[in-house]
Amino acid sequence: MSDTTRGIRDKVSVIGVGCCSFGENWNQSPSDMIVDAAYEAYADAGIENPQEEIQAVFTGSLYTTKGPHECSDALKLFHRPVTMVSNYCATGTDAFRCGVMSVAAGLYDTVLVVGYDKPKDRGVSGPSVMMDGVRDLPKTPAGWFSLCAATYFEKYGAGRDDLAQIAIKNHHNGTLAPKSFLKREISLEDYKKARIISWPFGLYDCAAQTDGAAAAVITRADRARDVRDDPVLVKAVSIQSGPNPQKDPGNDFLSWKPTAWAAEEAYAQAGVDDAAQQIGVAQVHDCFSLTELLSYEDLGFCEKGSAKEHIANGTFELGGTLPVNTDGGLKTFGHPTGATGVRMIYENVLQLQGRAGKRQVPGVEGRLALSHNIGGHPTACGIAILGRE
Repeated sequence: MSDTTRGIRDKVSVIGVGCCSFGENWNQSPSDMIVDAAYEAYADAGIENPQEEIQAVFTGSLYTTKGPHECSDALKLFHRPVTMVSNYCATGTDAFRCGVMSVAAGLYDTVLVVGYDKPKDRGVSGPSVMMDGVRDLPKTPAGWFSLCAATYFEKYGAGRDDLAQIAIKNHHNGTLAPKSFLKREISLEDYKKARIISWPFGLYDCAAQTDGAAAAVITRADRARDVRDDPVLVKAVSIQSGPNPQKDPGNDFLSWKPTAWAAEEAYAQAGVDDAAQQIGVAQVHDCFSLTELLSYEDLGFCEKGSAKEHIANGTFELGGTLPVNTDGGLKTFGHPTGATGVRMIYENVLQLQGRAGKRQVPGVEGRLALSHNIGGHPTACGIAILGRE
């Protein structure tokens, strides 16, 4: 870990966030969604003339065929650098990291981060990572991740009822988020009656891809108070790569190496030595319910093998001690690949500023907010930690 990376804490602030409605946005182009998200972030940040005030743009998309020009043209932001990032499902967090680093390094005062994707125009209904064929292992994301579930169940005694509680929680939380895709409560009976996708995953264990865009305006921390009286500070941001677990002889199917490595770096940056106590709210990658369960443990929210007890006790529900996926997560808010990481930033900023409405976590203002993406098989992980002064 470099001293430069460790030194970003409290140097950069988020002063504005925006997000369009996620879903099957047949009536919107990518440009429409980008404009919706960016102009909400501008208004939130008090940006009246973005052509003068935004000095650089960092954008992320997995599916665009137009490169960074799609974002710059939509927003008419020319004669400045517009950089595009692509890192599977960690794309949004990676774009945010690039923006944070550029401001922390003193290159710019104020930059815009935009994550977006429109997979529905491609006919995509779920995660579409190209899985390698190795030892006849399943070649779909659901098939591959389900192997981890079976292994975890055997070792730690968890089962489908534990995954069901994660799905039920996220469906409930999604009903409280005005811009979420799925606003439907489900019961344990609904969960068990749903068709099996790849055992033990049923329909409600799997996140569907959606269209959407999210944005954040970031600036130097020393000028953030000139803009608003409740800026949110960036405490840490980390991206880590890892070996393809399909080909890694050290993969035990019980943990994601990139998550553990990114958490180690991010916690060092932010000064976190007890995540379960210091993190007050978290948005965690839940492409499948099992992914969320494994992440509880990889992120240090609970001991390895103990997630089922915490699920049963309601630790990660809105009324628990560490609420996770307060807006419904990928599962119900939606998952436009390039936008998801920035959408998590959007939710955590609202939570820290007490603006999350019916899903507001009480007392979170004095604690930290974490967002977490994995990408690929997973071969990447991005983590951002935010907090107030």
